[in-house]
Amino acid sequence: MTAVEERKTTERQLERVTIRFAGDSGDGMQLTGTQFTRTAAVFGNDISTYPDFPAEIRAPAGSLPGVSGFQLSFSSTEIHTPGDEPDVLVAMNPAALKANIADLPSGGALVVNEDAFTPANLGKVGYTANPLIDGSLSKYNLFSIPVSTLNVRALQGLELTNKQMDLTKNFFALGLMFWLYERSMDATLAWIDEKFSKRPVIAEGNKRALKAGYNFGETTEIFHERYIVPPAHLKPGRYRNITGNEAAALGFVAASQLAERPLFYGSYPITPASDILHQLAGYKNFGVKTFQAEDEIAAIGAAIGASYGGALGMTGTSGPGVALKSEALGLAVMVELPLVLIDVQRAGPSTGMPTKTEQADLLQVMFGRNSDSPIPIVAPATPGECFQYAIEAWRLALKYMTPVAFLSDAFLATGAEPWPIPDPDTLQSIAVPNRTEKAGFYPYLRDPETLARPWAVPGTPGLEHRIGGLEKADVLGNVSYDPDNHHTMQMLRQAKVAGIAADIPPLEVHGAPEGDLLILGWGSTYGAIRSAVERLRARGETVSHAHLRHLNPFPANTESVLRSFRRVLIPELNLGQLLMLVRSRYLIDAVGYNRVRGKPFRIVEIEAEANRLLAELKVAAT
Repeated sequence: MTAVEERKTTERQLERVTIRFAGDSGDGMQLTGTQFTRTAAVFGNDISTYPDFPAEIRAPAGSLPGVSGFQLSFSSTEIHTPGDEPDVLVAMNPAALKANIADLPSGGALVVNEDAFTPANLGKVGYTANPLIDGSLSKYNLFSIPVSTLNVRALQGLELTNKQMDLTKNFFALGLMFWLYERSMDATLAWIDEKFSKRPVIAEGNKRALKAGYNFGETTEIFHERYIVPPAHLKPGRYRNITGNEAAALGFVAASQLAERPLFYGSYPITPASDILHQLAGYKNFGVKTFQAEDEIAAIGAAIGASYGGALGMTGTSGPGVALKSEALGLAVMVELPLVLIDVQRAGPSTGMPTKTEQADLLQVMFGRNSDSPIPIVAPATPGECFQYAIEAWRLALKYMTPVAFLSDAFLATGAEPWPIPDPDTLQSIAVPNRTEKAGFYPYLRDPETLARPWAVPGTPGLEHRIGGLEKADVLGNVSYDPDNHHTMQMLRQAKVAGIAADIPPLEVHGAPEGDLLILGWGSTYGAIRSAVERLRARGETVSHAHLRHLNPFPANTESVLRSFRRVLIPELNLGQLLMLVRSRYLIDAVGYNRVRGKPFRIVEIEAEANRLLAELKVAAT
């Protein structure tokens, strides 16, 4: 009997596992994490991911600013976040180790590429001794593996340069994780063949690296356990793994079909919104036209022109671009044309941290134009919800003849989850007709229910009218400087947006409809809040969760929901913007929990703050 046959590897079933891949920005950590995510999705696990990109484009190799990470959590039960901390950290060099080791709990598995721990690389990040041998990592389950060396051996005989061989070592690490968690390599092997179909040597190198990592786990004696995470019991249906930006792009294409109008997307490249431009550029067969403008102002100007011509004019950006688009957005408010502005928020101000997440553009989008110029605002809470709220943004824009803001953020945009593909037959039409009748036409004659003005596109006989940024006379649409008319028009535009509250779903409460504490959120804080509330409720606390998807106007029942609880906690990745709106509008003494670190909330943070408020309530009751 051989040594391999004598060896016994035990198997342990787990409900949930969180893995973080970390390495240099050129080590392919995003690709590695994505491939593991896809494989787990095919297996049937529920998934949540958090790609963490370096902010610097060309940070020095092996430096802390150049560390790239990808955290994924896969589970046999429903999950809402990519996890607070990893169970396994795969660190490809000393910089990745130093940047991430503080998040790994005691007893966590630490897999490192020992070949990268050279004196030069250690010195770059301030290590005076090698942490793999000085005992500083003793509280972790350390697996020090010569990944680079083993990988090169696996590629011997192929006509690859040293650099090309080094670029495949991420697949060695991926193969090892596939073995450890009993995942098939088939989907990734097929992806490699497709990706490198025109470069068979590169394809063979990557496949050998993947298999070498898997076989290392199979044959080495350093791992004594393998882990099984069974499939999740998701609702029946057809699923695909999807990021927020992918879902948004599909949602906007669907909106175009449901509106029976072509979609025009004018955009200037900006992180993290650029992926929407890339995605939409691939849907020309659905009549989508994409335009990469020379700047942000040109992009929104072209979108307004497209809407004037009868198309779905749309533009996308991040916070700095919203600032540049603000005057033109005010023009869209004045001329009352349907337009959707996508804001994929990132950490600021100014350039800030382009690849890090934040949700600090709410007040900018709400008020960041001259004069009173209200627009509806929608904000999806999960990557999958980006699809349905893309359609919702266009439903409101078309029905009420108004620009609408779609607020996403970097965490939603790049994070992924299983998404049930909807049946197209269940999606309702959002089509609105153009005005064609000449009789009784006036450019600002309003629908009595929605206060929307008619959409009269150029070239329609007898419907010629003025358009532009100067104030218009009520009904007639002529340029007007009359003070009473200006007041009337401002009130009408405000009333049009406010009236949308009757056309959106009420604010739902997860948990009891009344109690000690309500945690109110919006946007990508959803997962952390929901998970914290579920933990608190499991301990018997009377805590509930409500999440706003419509931020202007708020749902009609918002005040009654808030007043049903003794305290209201509002966690935000900003310095208290929703908090300010809630306190000023409803005179409710809500409490903010605010963090602006470029990272999403951890569940334990919100749980701890909720416990603090609950303790205060108990003391006050005695």
